[in-house]
Amino acid sequence: MSDFPPSLIIEHTLLKPTTTDAQVVQVCEEAVEYGFAAVCIPPVYVARAAEMLRGSEVHVCTVVGFPAGFECSATKVFAAHQALKNGAHEIDMVVQQGWIQDARYADIEREIRQVKEVCRSATLKVIIECCNLNAEQKRRTALCVATAGADYVKTSTGTGSSGATLADVELLYECVGANTGIKAAGGIRTLEQLNALHRAGARRIGTSAGVDIVQEWLHDRK
Repeated sequence: MSDFPPSLIIEHTLLKPTTTDAQVVQVCEEAVEYGFAAVCIPPVYVARAAEMLRGSEVHVCTVVGFPAGFECSATKVFAAHQALKNGAHEIDMVVQQGWIQDARYADIEREIRQVKEVCRSATLKVIIECCNLNAEQKRRTALCVATAGADYVKTSTGTGSSGATLADVELLYECVGANTGIKAAGGIRTLEQLNALHRAGARRIGTSAGVDIVQEWLHDRK
């Protein structure tokens, strides 16, 4: 059982293609009720969420280059700028997957730097989609994320062939240590999973099952 409220590290996530305004409202209300660290929602709803969450401690997070990451760098920079202008506090961007396969690590680092320059003090998390990478690719891309000044390396979009794994979080932590945060996302649905990933080094957990996880934690404490 966690000795801290899991809500403190949960990003309450809603990134389905069919996401509606009513669902975003519900996610924001739940985030305030349960004390989640952030909501992670589609860019089109950032202004709506920012309005709803104004005055709360819940951050608004959105995605850039999601889910495949193959937009050009200028498009990602513009998208990040628009999201921040609309009230986002945090950006989760997807790297160029093909560049990893081609070992274009200098280009990857350059793109991350460009987006971080727009973010300034806002939090930037970089999704590397671990399920598509071998161990060496994960290591080298994670180092690009850290060197470029991003705040977190994130395991997964949640749309790939698999989501966060304990092995991936352990590997990423070996690469970036405590200086760069790790966000685990994709397929995390239980308190046991959250605890294991947190112990392995994940400082943020992206999940659509946040309410269930917190309720499980509250039940265990009775």
